[in-house]
Amino acid sequence: MRFFVVWLLLIAATLASFAIGEDVKASPVTTAIILAIAIVKVRFVIQEFMEVRAAPLLLSIATDLWAAVLWVALVAIPYLV
Repeated sequence: MRFFVVWLLLIAATLASFAIGEDVKASPVTTAIILAIAIVKVRFVIQEFMEVRAAPLLLSIATDLWAAVLWVALVAIPYLV
């Protein structure tokens, strides 16, 4: 049942990011929001489907930190180039 709920949340997040991307002009804020939704989806997949939720706490923290650093890097790329 838990996988089904997570799967529904992943679908809802995908539809939300599509709706946000379709309705507004591309802006840094819109891009950051869509990337944040993508990172939340990545976290769901890592925690639930890769079963990191049941792994040692250090691994869970490391994957969350990786996702946060990835989001910051992706949002910062246009400003660094």
